[in-house]
Amino acid sequence: MPPIRLTAAPSRCRLSPSTIFTPAAILCLATRSLTTTPPLHRQKPSHLTVPADQVPAYPYGPFRTYKQANSGLFAGTKVRFGNVVAARYGNKSRTKWLPNRHTKRLWSPSLQSFIRTRMTARVLRTIDLLGGIDEYLLGSKTRRIRDLGPAGWALRWKIMQTPAVKERFARERAALGLPPKEEMSAAAFPEELTAEGLTSEAVLDEVDGMLERGDEFVLGEAAKGEEASGDVELGQVYEDAKPKEDTKTSRP
Repeated sequence: MPPIRLTAAPSRCRLSPSTIFTPAAILCLATRSLTTTPPLHRQKPSHLTVPADQVPAYPYGPFRTYKQANSGLFAGTKVRFGNVVAARYGNKSRTKWLPNRHTKRLWSPSLQSFIRTRMTARVLRTIDLLGGIDEYLLGSKTRRIRDLGPAGWALRWKIMQTPAVKERFARERAALGLPPKEEMSAAAFPEELTAEGLTSEAVLDEVDGMLERGDEFVLGEAAKGEEASGDVELGQVYEDAKPKEDTKTSRP
């Protein structure tokens, strides 16, 4: 191993009897030419590690009033405003109360790693009650989806892509007597389109294009005489639906 050579401090950082301690001089003195201490590393918020182009759109949109809730689990908590009233004279002074928010690292069994995010004390108590952050993110009720926000929605999608959660959902479907998700999706697609080499994505893209152009949809081809018979039937139904006139004539 070659010997370590200590570099001399630059001339602008050397002290002299007439040195004036300006902010630049203090910065030079604080800079160390050799150090073995690693730089401080803080884990990136977990919702920022999820690819945004793959996550489905959050159904309720971002929060407009308290925008910090878009980057954490705040369960709909907002800034509260009010007055502080003096006990003696009743004087009022405006104030505000911020949410009791904390930055926590919680272990996720499905990801086998820590999830770092900001959350309120109320959400932390709920996570402890449910038994983990995975159970909190996988809640299916409408209120839970609203409380997740965009950041929780991204974490929910990331957890649902893990093999452990997919096996859990498969067991739940089997317990309810439902077929596996892959078999159900294959059975729902017509065999005629599959034989032609088409996929569900290609059909959906074609339908979206027809909707944008305003084209008419033709479902099958009408056989000969089928259109005329249909007109007769519709006419007959229309005649039957007419109120019948009273054919009785009054006697003189």
